[in-house]
Amino acid sequence: MGFSFQLYSSRDVASQEAFLSRLAELGYTAVEGYGGVYGNADSFSEAMRANGLTMPSGHFGIDDLRENFDGVMALAETLGIEHVIVPYLNAEVRPADTAGWQAFAKELAAIGEKVKATGKSFSWHNHDFEFEALPDGTYPMEVMLEAATSIGWEADLGWVARAGLDPAPFVEKWADRLVAVHVKDIAKEGEGLDEDGWSDIGEGVVDWAGLLKLIRAKAPNAILVAEQDKPSDADRFATVSMTNLKGM
Repeated sequence: MGFSFQLYSSRDVASQEAFLSRLAELGYTAVEGYGGVYGNADSFSEAMRANGLTMPSGHFGIDDLRENFDGVMALAETLGIEHVIVPYLNAEVRPADTAGWQAFAKELAAIGEKVKATGKSFSWHNHDFEFEALPDGTYPMEVMLEAATSIGWEADLGWVARAGLDPAPFVEKWADRLVAVHVKDIAKEGEGLDEDGWSDIGEGVVDWAGLLKLIRAKAPNAILVAEQDKPSDADRFATVSMTNLKGM
């Protein structure tokens, strides 16, 4: 399977549409959408087609799905998005205990059923807070997956590692729920200070060669999405990362 590219990583380029040609040139086969590229879906869809790229997955805010479900689904249809993914929950509304996360997961399951009725899948994307232990020792991400058995998981393993945990056991345990994986690396000590401590893939401390081998064995259909949250140079990130990924 080839690699997708989360377009949030290139949010600072002059033109996201123009950058698509560079991504295709580097060997990316797909992109993952986020709010910043949804403004003119018809134009963006045409630009993707012109560069031989697809958008199998896209991020949509939980409030958008709550308040404008039909609009989100229409947008996803225009862009060819098959996997609808919620990327974040604001700190002020995050549950504080297991019961709260279970209740939230039930809401996600209900939204997921509506998404599935349109022929698409529905998943949650994690940051680090879903891997901060709750008072009873459980992790919010696992609480959600257990309480909402029909939703998928886009595993951002960079954030799992940033939370101080080994990502591999979570891949093993939840392989059948993995819809996509964010391939993200953490900078070595003293590096990446202007990039929030992230690095180009393969230049940091995360064992991506080992993780990719595991993912390909356990979840071969998971979409592999390259991402860096704050690259100072999106072209450099895309280039160096793809060079390294081709060797993994």
